[in-house]
Amino acid sequence: MQDRTDDVHANGFTDHVLVCTTERDPEYACCGNAGGEAVLEAVKTWLRDRDVFWSRIHVAETSCLGLCSEDGTAIAIHPRSRWYSDVTPTDVPELLAAEFGEDASGVSRSGIERNEERKEEKEEESGKEEKEKKEGKQEPAIEAVAEE
Repeated sequence: MQDRTDDVHANGFTDHVLVCTTERDPEYACCGNAGGEAVLEAVKTWLRDRDVFWSRIHVAETSCLGLCSEDGTAIAIHPRSRWYSDVTPTDVPELLAAEFGEDASGVSRSGIERNEERKEEKEEESGKEEKEKKEGKQEPAIEAVAEE
């Protein structure tokens, strides 16, 4: 098992939009029969139009989210823990604009900011060490004194 959190944040990923497209026996309501594929495509299009698809926001087609309806699809947005049901393709622009801002400027930046801070700290540390080497100001090595 590997913890890949830093890798994901380093690539700018901050949010995950899950869209249910489950199909099952037509006797029961399900997102697949309520336009799930069309909602998924509407989500992808909205994100592509704002240049955040697969960069900061990932989209996943998922199985049942437990919000079954004949009137539309279920969507979950994480890590925001936002859950929607009865979503139709025409609802997608309003829903995503409310979550991320009309131009997607409201995308979570915590992971990105953390990564940038780490990168800047490493660059500053590296630059400081290089400068000290050039100026000959490195700390002298501590010599061990043997007891007689």
